[in-house]
Amino acid sequence: MSPTELTTDRDGGAAPFEHLGLLYRTAADYLTGTVPFVRTALSAGDPVLVAAPKANLDLVRSALGSDARRVGFADMTVAGRNPGRILPGVLLDFADSHPERRVSIIGEPVWPGRTDIEYPACVIHEALINTVFAGRDAAILCPYDAQRLSPRALADAHRTHPVMEHLGTRRPSDAYADPLDVAAGFNQPLPAPPPETATAAYRGQASLTDVRRFVTQQAEAAGLAADRTAELTVAVNELVSNTIEHTTGGGSVAAWSERDTFVCQVEDTGHLADPLIGRLRPAGGASRGRGLVFVNHLCDLVRIHTRPGRTAIRLHVLLSASGP
Repeated sequence: MSPTELTTDRDGGAAPFEHLGLLYRTAADYLTGTVPFVRTALSAGDPVLVAAPKANLDLVRSALGSDARRVGFADMTVAGRNPGRILPGVLLDFADSHPERRVSIIGEPVWPGRTDIEYPACVIHEALINTVFAGRDAAILCPYDAQRLSPRALADAHRTHPVMEHLGTRRPSDAYADPLDVAAGFNQPLPAPPPETATAAYRGQASLTDVRRFVTQQAEAAGLAADRTAELTVAVNELVSNTIEHTTGGGSVAAWSERDTFVCQVEDTGHLADPLIGRLRPAGGASRGRGLVFVNHLCDLVRIHTRPGRTAIRLHVLLSASGP
């Protein structure tokens, strides 16, 4: 069932989940789409979160005046720097903190300045929102800068949002596609590491100490700050531990620097068949999948390519940025 097929009213069970793509070209366009969305929710007594880049946060906060005190705000360039962190750490955290309430969220995960290497994770995030929130009592509005974003980004906005809005007019998206198919389309092989990449093989629990030492030495040599080095080492240790627990073979860790980023890649013989692993906190006391949520929290970007017999998980940490 698609999100737009949920038609029961708010007193009769699940209300429709709305996932709207908002196209804007100017600050005035932005406010025309976002402020009425916020005020409508506030009038209904619903909790509201605005998660967007700081300049757009300031626009909305100023336009709301005193009503801004009733709204939550999050700088998406910080909270959502890693697109894989947005679903569990921003959207679901907010929704789950208001149980049995309809929530309204403005989430802007794609903005001018997102890099090409970040972009696939952004589209996967937008697609999977439709799967994760289907049946929930929620409305999520995602602004897209139609003036400065690429045609590809705008086309993908139409593929990942059942309804598009522009200048106050909403229309069903003719290009909307199955969320899992869209996500699968971005499960592509990652670019090859550079020739000078340092690597370390591992196999069995006894390898964990050597892996941690390898990551720490490589990160320190690259100039990564001590706190970020410690976080990255924990993240890699988590992935390697999962390999040892869930696969019959060993794996390898590669480490290198590219421009302003330090990168570690963990490769093994496993297969992550569920595209939602790492995007959802496991229910109850389940441990399966919890590790990748933690890894997403620690890193500035996580890219994954998986197929039967091989999974590569690439962790990116900015050399000049503070931790999450």
